[in-house]
Amino acid sequence: MYIPKHFEESDVSVLHALIKSHPLGAWVRQGDGELIVNHIPFLLDPLRGEHGTLIGHVARANPVWQSFSKYANSVVIFQGPQTYITPSWYPSKHAHGKAVPTWNYAVVHAHGLPRAIEDGEWLLQHVSQLTDVQESKQTLPWKVSDAPPDYIDKMLRSIVGIEVPITTLFGKWKVSQNRPTPDKLGTVAGLLAREDADSKAIAALVNQRVTLDPRG
Repeated sequence: MYIPKHFEESDVSVLHALIKSHPLGAWVRQGDGELIVNHIPFLLDPLRGEHGTLIGHVARANPVWQSFSKYANSVVIFQGPQTYITPSWYPSKHAHGKAVPTWNYAVVHAHGLPRAIEDGEWLLQHVSQLTDVQESKQTLPWKVSDAPPDYIDKMLRSIVGIEVPITTLFGKWKVSQNRPTPDKLGTVAGLLAREDADSKAIAALVNQRVTLDPRG
């Protein structure tokens, strides 16, 4: 991933936070002469490994788990908030016209060699934890134990666990760091006038950079 220095985010806690808040990862690995991509919700164990470990599962019928490379890393891409930025929000555009549109976003790339896990107890613990995390915001959280045990056993036999110990972790926060402070403030105001969640999230990230770098 191309990361200009001013867009680089290297704080592991920040990168982990994005993974946890946007857990559906695009898992990319090399196949026989092609790239194979799967979209999988991952849990993150931040304490296992140098940069943490990603934990997920795939359908047993999915051949992705049967032919991992022992030498080439996979990459899992986590896409955070993103949105279009119009130059009409920039005071500099109205002053001299030297401004163009862009796109702001936050993204994390996690690299590592995956491994497959078929142990039934491991799978039960994994899907229970994944469910509990995602159901925590529900008024009446559903639990794996709500379903009949024989049904859960059947479902577990149809999946395979995936772990990806993260060997390298990259973050790119493209949130108007290269604009002067008045343009950043104009961007924040424009984004907050929108109603969608991504625009408001990007506005918060841009505003953090105004606070962190008052020189613009």
